[in-house]
Amino acid sequence: MPLSPLPQPLLLGHRGSPRQFPENTLASFQAALEAGLDGVEWDVRRLADGELVIHHDAELKDGRALPQMRRPDLPASVPTLDQALAWAADTGAYVNVELKFESAKVDDRVGRSLDAIRAFGLGRRVIVSSFMPTQLLAARQLAPEIERGLLIHRTYPAPLLALAMRLTGSAALHPQHQLITPALAQQAKRAGWRINAWTVNDGADVARLVALGIDGLIGDVPQVLKQAGGV
Repeated sequence: MPLSPLPQPLLLGHRGSPRQFPENTLASFQAALEAGLDGVEWDVRRLADGELVIHHDAELKDGRALPQMRRPDLPASVPTLDQALAWAADTGAYVNVELKFESAKVDDRVGRSLDAIRAFGLGRRVIVSSFMPTQLLAARQLAPEIERGLLIHRTYPAPLLALAMRLTGSAALHPQHQLITPALAQQAKRAGWRINAWTVNDGADVARLVALGIDGLIGDVPQVLKQAGGV
């Protein structure tokens, strides 16, 4: 089931507005929204006690490994998934929820993240993304109504990319912005995929991607992303 029409292009803060506030924090997310973006992208990891938290790296800056920590050990600046989803529900933000790679085996983060998204009534304002097709396939099986996006950081042959998109039932392709060529944009258009590009931090890249008809831009600097409206 498709989403209701999204802004064109959709503008998302990469881990919020990380040049104003620490990335993947509620303050960073709020700053991105107040700067005029449509929403944010964030990363989901898991603690030793099973708590799902928003953090990009597997370790904190002080070196402590998240998989060995419990929620009482968590710095106040690191939100839980529930806290972040509550913020999104309150503000109306659109969210790209990235499930970070932690193991080749699909773990319970997929199902529990989807359950939390449903619990907060955000199924229509979220896209779940991952570099791992196995995670997206599990998400398709567990919650087919919540859209999925396949992340890529290198070029793949067109038939292989089409196969991965079809198997995972992904509505969108999420390439690193340098990978987006006219040929890839045309393949996506023919196949009916949206393309959400990351991490776009330069005005010239914004202009190039808008000219190619890209559907979403994810970046660190809201003011750069907002140039899409004037291209």
